Amino acid sequence: MSAQKSSKRTSQRKLSKIEKIKANSNFLREPLATELLQDTNHFSEAAQQILKFHGSYQQDNRDNRVKGQGKDYQLMLRTRTPGGIVPPQLYLTLDHLSETYGNQTLRATSRQAFQMHGVLKQDLKIVIADIINNMGSTLGACGDLNRNVMAPPAPFTQRSDYQYAWEYANNVANLFTPQTGAYYEIWLDGDKAISAEEDLNQKTVRQQALNRDRSNLAEPFYGPHYLPRKFKCCVTVPGDNSVDVYTHDISLVVITDQNGELEGFNVLTGGGMGRTHNKEETFARLSDPLGYVHKDDIYSLLRAIGALQRDYGDRTNRLHARMKYLIHDWGIDTFKAKVEGYFGKPLQPFKDLPPWQYQDFLGWHEQGNGNLFLGILVENGRIQDQGSLRLKTALREIVGQFNVPLRLTPHHNVLLCDIKRSQRHVIETILEKHGLTSHPDQLNGLIRYGMACPALPTCGLAITESERIFPAILQRINQLLETLDLADEPLIIRMTGCPNGCVRPYLAELGLVGNGPGSYQVWLGGTPDGTALAQPYGPSLQIENLETFLEPIFRYFQANRKPGERFGLFCNRIGLDRLQAV
Repeated sequence: MSAQKSSKRTSQRKLSKIEKIKANSNFLREPLATELLQDTNHFSEAAQQILKFHGSYQQDNRDNRVKGQGKDYQLMLRTRTPGGIVPPQLYLTLDHLSETYGNQTLRATSRQAFQMHGVLKQDLKIVIADIINNMGSTLGACGDLNRNVMAPPAPFTQRSDYQYAWEYANNVANLFTPQTGAYYEIWLDGDKAISAEEDLNQKTVRQQALNRDRSNLAEPFYGPHYLPRKFKCCVTVPGDNSVDVYTHDISLVVITDQNGELEGFNVLTGGGMGRTHNKEETFARLSDPLGYVHKDDIYSLLRAIGALQRDYGDRTNRLHARMKYLIHDWGIDTFKAKVEGYFGKPLQPFKDLPPWQYQDFLGWHEQGNGNLFLGILVENGRIQDQGSLRLKTALREIVGQFNVPLRLTPHHNVLLCDIKRSQRHVIETILEKHGLTSHPDQLNGLIRYGMACPALPTCGLAITESERIFPAILQRINQLLETLDLADEPLIIRMTGCPNGCVRPYLAELGLVGNGPGSYQVWLGGTPDGTALAQPYGPSLQIENLETFLEPIFRYFQANRKPGERFGLFCNRIGLDRLQAV
């Protein structure tokens, strides 16, 4: 279906308020461009919505709210870094900008990007322009379009399947990049700093039937309304579930032949973590296998799936607008048939895969070309200097001295890549000097595998605390486990300040999801390999009652587990009804 027909279908519906803002934006220009020039400290609601497509959210620091005074407005910026690959030049630029214009921290996200907090409206153009001019981008990092494309972070140079995953993560990002010139007009006054040659196959797909509406050249695929909601993709290799493969709108799994040559991709669709409290029609969902596609057809298939969501996604109710609800409402068989109609041919059967495993790649590893890479824990994803732990200074020193690239992991850690063996000792010395370690066996297991979202004071969706109290929460749980002789028990804990699921708490063995001030839903039963959803357990937890709430559950686990059985697998086997009876 052409974008013109899609636009006609959309115009016949009762559009949500944000749909109208997008349609009236002149392809992501207004009112953002006009308001950027105005001497104010914040953007209007309409400009805020368009600003998201350019990679920024307007926030206010709720800690600084004073009755009768204006809000402490600031901007959060997010980078577009497919596969989490960050050149040294870009990292040092982000570090400098965060010190000069931000809150002196950077945050590695759960989608392999960087966030910078605390930027003022008056400095926004300087910051985004500097990012673009130093090999970076923020275009499409937020908003109703394809978000940052994920891939396994480990830089294994001798593994062709990993190299295909990085290559196609970047290609998918390019395939779904907005074509409007608004981004460079606004932030670079029309100059496009970096032009990369697009894969020829991608260019061909852009000209095929799905995109042939010549009346809409500004956005031949997206059209004036873009997508109904955000759209998330990943590319991985068989067995590597560092990307939480079942949580994306589209997941591709690289399939190679016995010689390591690319044959095609397994395709999964319909995952998503976001939900809303007390609205049962919203829910977290794992993706379904859709089929297998030959490598020559992958871009056409991706555009077909994206076009289906564009044309049929709910544009009247944003809570029901993600592709997972389309698949849930239709069923995967009907969805597949409609995809094949857009695609123009049937999909092949999904190919068998080995079991999935989660890896965090912390510590020293062989890269495959004689060099090493080093995975460094970033607690809560926050790169900062705090007390005796000076991670931000250490990374600045290492990247500046050795010019090594970074890769961000889906669990908000950092890999330093392309390290020469002769540099290892110096890097370890720098880390030790700043209170850090390169040895993951020295890390507390709860801290190593835990994740928390930023939440208060800046996230506009936060209901309660997450990142700021997570270290204390982990310490309390750790003390409880020690009391119960479970001190060495690995446990994946994820915490969010609202139900939107930014750190994928519904896959955790123990998920804490904010549902009121100091109050959390408890989710149990996610598995260590990231292949099962947790389930809500019992009444809400008041955080001061954490130990009282968890102790009987842990005691029952200790007494009734099978040898070596993980907590999440135990909860799945026992069932929540039985746990609640205990």
